[in-house]
Parts: sequence; C-alpha cells; structure tokens
Amino acid sequence: MLRPDHLLRRLLPRRFSLIQKLTILTGTVVVLFMTLFAWVNINNLQKLLVNNTIRDLDNLASTIIRMTRHQMLVDNRTIVYQMINEVANRPGVERIRMINRDGVIVHSTATDEIGQLLDQKAARCSLCHKPGQTLTRPPLLERSRFFTLPDGKQVMGLAKAVQNEQSCSTAACHAHAGSTRVLGVVDIIVSLDVLKADLASYRNRIILLTVLLIILLGASLTFFTLHLVNRPVNELLRHTARLAQGQLDCEMTPTSNDELGELMRAFQLMTSNLRQARNDLEEWGRTLEEKVRDRSDQLQRMQMQLVHTEKLASLGELVAGIAHEINNPLSGILIFSSLAAKDKRLDPALQGDLETISSEAQRCAGIVKGLLEFARDYQPKMTVCEINQVVLDSLRLVECQSVFQNVAILRQLDNDLPQIMADQNQLKQVFINIFINAGQAMQDLKRGELKIITTRAVEPEGGVMVRISDSGCGVPEEQLGKLFDPFFTTKGTGGTGLGLSVSYGIIQAHGGTITAESVIGVGTTFRISLPACTGEKNSE
Repeated sequence: MLRPDHLLRRLLPRRFSLIQKLTILTGTVVVLFMTLFAWVNINNLQKLLVNNTIRDLDNLASTIIRMTRHQMLVDNRTIVYQMINEVANRPGVERIRMINRDGVIVHSTATDEIGQLLDQKAARCSLCHKPGQTLTRPPLLERSRFFTLPDGKQVMGLAKAVQNEQSCSTAACHAHAGSTRVLGVVDIIVSLDVLKADLASYRNRIILLTVLLIILLGASLTFFTLHLVNRPVNELLRHTARLAQGQLDCEMTPTSNDELGELMRAFQLMTSNLRQARNDLEEWGRTLEEKVRDRSDQLQRMQMQLVHTEKLASLGELVAGIAHEINNPLSGILIFSSLAAKDKRLDPALQGDLETISSEAQRCAGIVKGLLEFARDYQPKMTVCEINQVVLDSLRLVECQSVFQNVAILRQLDNDLPQIMADQNQLKQVFINIFINAGQAMQDLKRGELKIITTRAVEPEGGVMVRISDSGCGVPEEQLGKLFDPFFTTKGTGGTGLGLSVSYGIIQAHGGTITAESVIGVGTTFRISLPACTGEKNSE
C-alpha cells in the first residue's frame, strides 16, 4: 500500500512548483467538498419541495371537504361536483375524483373513469385497506404516491378520507349508520412538471453558484499562497543557494511573523553563526602561534607545579629526619639551661647568657616544630562545613592582635554558597596564617585594609572561592613564584618560611588550589578555591 507522500509524488511530479501543487490539491479538495455540498443541498431541496407539495394537496383536499360539506348534507351533488370541477381548473391539477367507501368513483374531472370500481388490493389502495381490517388512517406522507399517466406524464396523487360526522349520520336526506367511520375518499392528482421546473431552476443556480465559489476560492487561495508561501520560500531558496556558494555575508529580511518568518529568522541566525565561525577560524589560524605559546606556558607552569610538589615531598622526608635528630639535643639544651639558670651557685653575670641560650634554643625548637608539621603526613578529618563560618572563626582568633590595630577589615561573604567537605582546623590554620602575614605586611601603615570575599568558584565546578586582599607593601614579581617554597620568607629573620608551604599542602590535600598575586606598593591577593561537597561522608 502506497504511503500518502509516495502517492502525492506520483500524482504531482517534481516538475510542478510548490504553488502549483498547493493550488491543484486545494482546488481538488474544494471541488469535491463543494460538489458534495451541492448534491446534499439539491436532495434536501427536492425532499422539501415534495413535502410542501404533499401538505398543499392535503390542505386542498381538506378545503374541498369543508367547502362541499353543506351541499353534501342536503344531497345537492350537482353543486358539489361543480365546486370540484372549479377547483380542478387550478394550474397543475390533473384531476380530482371522489370515491365512495366501496371503491366506486362517483365523480371525477376525467369523466371517462366515473363509475369505475377500484381494486382495493392495488398498491395505491393497500395503504388504507390493510388485510383483515376495515379501513386505517395512514400518515400524511404514506397517503401520497407517484406514478405515470398513460400519456407518459409523471404525476403525484394524494388521497384524503371523508370522515363520517354526526351530522351526516343523522341527516334527513340520506342517513349513514353511526358505526361507519369513513364515507369515502377525495383523491387529488397533480402534475410534477412545476415541481421539476422549480427543482431544475434551483439546481442550475446551485451549480452556477458552486462554480463561481470554486473559481473565487481558487483565485483567492492562489493569490494568498503566492504572497504568504511562495514568496518567502523562493527567498529561502535564493538565500540557501548563496550560502551553498559560500556567500556568508548575504542578508535576508523576514517577510512575515508566522512559521515561515521564524524559519527565515532561523536561517539568518544560522548564517550569522556560520559567518562568526568562519571569522573565528580565520582568527584562530592567525593567532595559532600565540595560542601555542600560551598553551606551552600553561604546560610549563603545570610542570613547575608538579616539580614543586615533588620537591616538597622529598624535602618533607629529609626535614622529618633532620627535625627528629635535632629535637633531642635541643630538648637537653633547654632543660639544662633552665636548671642552670635556677641554680643559686650561678654567677649573676652569667644569667643573661643563660637566658640568651634558652631563648635561642626555644626559637630553634619552634623551627623544628614547624619542620615536623611541614613533613608530617597528616590525614585531615573531613566534615561538612560552611566556608563563611570557617573564615569568620579564623578571623575572630586574630583580629584582636596588635598587628590589626590600624587595619580595617572588610567582609563580603556570599550567603548562597554550597557546603564543602574539609578539615576545619586545617583550613583555620591556612586562613590564620594568611591573615597574620597580611597584618604584618600592613603594620607600618597608618591605615591598612584587609578585604575578605567569598564567592562561588568556576573551578572546581560548583565549588567556592575565598579571596583575601591586603593593602600592604607587596611582594616583588621575581619573588612571587617562590612564595610557597619551603624556607622562603620576605620577613628576614622574623619568619621560618614554612607557613605558606604548609598552607599550600593543606589546600592541595583538600583538592583545591591556592594562588597569589602582588603589586609592590599596592598589596597582595590570595585566591583559594575548594570543591563543593558531593554528599558522600568521608571517614574521620
């Protein structure tokens, strides 16, 4: 079985244009439906005319019965027959006859059939004379009949019974038994020529009107199809042909706000995107060398970061061994220097020397402790936490120190941040270290500013970012790359150079990143990115 689209291709070959196909198909549908409408309308009109004619004949028969009633009561048949003959002179009336209850034609305008006896078993009589019954009263439409006269003329007849009234059965002239229901029948036969003429006239008008409507509809559909469909489609074809030739600079203006207009706008947008893509490719080709250089620099930075991580790991192992070896002698020095300082036999002149030995030993012990913390393989205790709360708790521990006396602390904390999975103590250690470094960098200023901003990070995807900026002296560009190296410090003898290295390791262990930017005389900014909580509970 052929599919509708295959059938359409066979009926309308490809040589037909879109407007021709639409016109042919639409015209065919319109012709079919208008023809069906005309046929139904003519059939309904024919039924209506027949029904109206039947009702007119029934009314005429009733009029004859009422008109001749008085003359029948006085048995003046001559006047009755004369009245019937006068009515029969109406145009279209072929004959009127009166038939008694025995089936004898007692009067007819066709005198040759007067006195004839009708067969009650005939089809035209069997409507009233049912087998085994006397007389019945069939409905109006069943009392009509269509037949052809001997001369070939088509006619319609209608019979109406003359009922036996009380005045008829009690009249002095001729009495009828009261049990008799029907006295006779008035039968009227009319020609169908007038009805056929009216029906033919109406049919011709309907056909003419249908043809005119088909022509007008076809012309209207063709006109609107040309303007609403064919014109935008041709414009789309021309635009597509120009695109196929590589003319991406061509423009197309939509001709309407309907679906075709949307399609034209989509084609125009596609053209713009293609043009932009071509321009991007050309630009990418021109800047390929620069992009390769940037990518190489990025790979070099990643390689340096990996080297830095490996260096920290190796250095951590070395530092752990050295720290353990140094820690024991330092503990002995501290113990014995403390005991010697408390000995009453000690010469007071040597008291200051012992205090110097003790303080320097404690300083060495602090350095060793930092080395151990740097080298220790500490497993963080991960819990779900809010980054803003960790930042505020860390700030609360250091903001009262003297280095923040002339520092204004600005907080810009985003409330719509995801939770993170982290060791809060380790994160606090990172933030406290950065806060103290910032405070020390601004302690010589009359008015410093520490700005803390928390926002949603782009990388890691869905994570958080903490940006900490100070208005301190800044770090020189040549030293910025060493900022996270162990034992590197910009404080001279005031620091061990391990704080930022430890912070770097903590952030790396949390799956995040930490970077620094600095400008001399402007300040330093640290950016810390941490991934969002994935919903999985890590064991402590």
